[in-house]
Amino acid sequence: MKDVTQQFNKGKIFPVAIRLILPAVIAQLISFVYNLVDRMFVSGIEQIRTQALAALGVVLPITIIVQAFANLIGLGGSPRASFKLGEGDKVAANKCFNNSFISLVAIGAVLTVLLNVFAEPVVTLFGCPDDAVVYATEYLKIYSLGTIFIILVQGLNPFISAQGHSFVAMGTTLLGALLNILLDYIFIPVLGLGVKGASLATVISQFASFVWVMTVFLNKGSVFRLNVRQMSVDKKVLGGILFLGLSQFIMTLTESLIQVVFNVCLKMSTGGTDSAYTAALTIMMSALQLISLPLNGMGFGIAPFVSYNYGAGNGKRLTKSIKYTFIIAVVFAVTVYTLSMVFPDIYCIVFNAEQDVSAIVTKYLPLFIMGTIMFPVQMTLQNINVALGQGKTAVILAVLRKVVILIPLCFILSSTIGFKGVYMSEGIADLTAGVITGTVIFLTFPKVIKKRSSEVSKGDISD
Repeated sequence: MKDVTQQFNKGKIFPVAIRLILPAVIAQLISFVYNLVDRMFVSGIEQIRTQALAALGVVLPITIIVQAFANLIGLGGSPRASFKLGEGDKVAANKCFNNSFISLVAIGAVLTVLLNVFAEPVVTLFGCPDDAVVYATEYLKIYSLGTIFIILVQGLNPFISAQGHSFVAMGTTLLGALLNILLDYIFIPVLGLGVKGASLATVISQFASFVWVMTVFLNKGSVFRLNVRQMSVDKKVLGGILFLGLSQFIMTLTESLIQVVFNVCLKMSTGGTDSAYTAALTIMMSALQLISLPLNGMGFGIAPFVSYNYGAGNGKRLTKSIKYTFIIAVVFAVTVYTLSMVFPDIYCIVFNAEQDVSAIVTKYLPLFIMGTIMFPVQMTLQNINVALGQGKTAVILAVLRKVVILIPLCFILSSTIGFKGVYMSEGIADLTAGVITGTVIFLTFPKVIKKRSSEVSKGDISD
């Protein structure tokens, strides 16, 4: 496996950007299908289809919390390592990688114990409808056993992309997704394992992805290599990783938090005995993810290029790469948004939703996703913001969207107009936060790029 990072500082930008963005978007779409298939299979379980779908909707924010910790390290460490590669310091880059690895192992071990021991109290606390608690608990108990593999896969894969091997990184997700689909079919309709089968399929497929990732880093051609000596935690290195990863951690964690708030508000406003409202929310969240995940992927995909050229102080290449990525993001968002608004019932068909669930989705999905038109800013440019080392700004903007605007709005609307307020609050908050985030980013990006270019030209390239 060759070191292809040299493509970052020479040649035409657009083709390189496409080579980085495309596999990252495909990987996010595969990830979407990965989660979608679990929900599709459990929604086909006779007699409990609505309860099973609601259960996975409640467990989803818990899995996002695991993703948040993976992002804290992986999306904090990989840009930091890319900075060092851009500066020509491969030793420091590899030390950053190994500190990230041992941190992910430690976090994964702790989460495994906590999620397994406290599975039922957690799903209850997270707003699980009474008739779905048993299914959410059995899913989470099995899922917890594979947490360490899940967090290592999601946390280490960005280091594969950071080397320019975006298609190899995509392969990590593709392997897990294909195996998960196969195992879902075997475990659920064939063997009749129900919700437990969906969780077991996830754990096994993530273990296979873990083996794939480890094979990459054990390859002699990898820029980043596992080194036991460099796994000794360096406070300065770890501090830099955590500082830069904090924004991604908070952005992901708030995604989980708002889903918990949604579930709790739905339970409070409907009495908590009918899973139809939570099942409908699960379907609407899938529609939201169809737009947000690929846009996240665009930001993740171009991030190594951005971080490398930021480290090198190449402002011209930085500006062009961000411009191209943003244009692609806008075109994608407008296309999927339009199709979803015109054909909202397609999601009900995919999930084989019962009539009462379909009625809720068809009526309220347009309101729920109306703010996604701002996601090229909220998702793509926010990830580029982190790649530029602007952790503090990214944290503030992440907190603004969910914690400052959406959570209070959800409680206010659900308490005044009932369950429909839960569905409306997402769209209103996304529109509002998108305008604010866009204003901040478009004003700060030119200053950040100009400042770094000046620092490098003067020989001041300290972090």
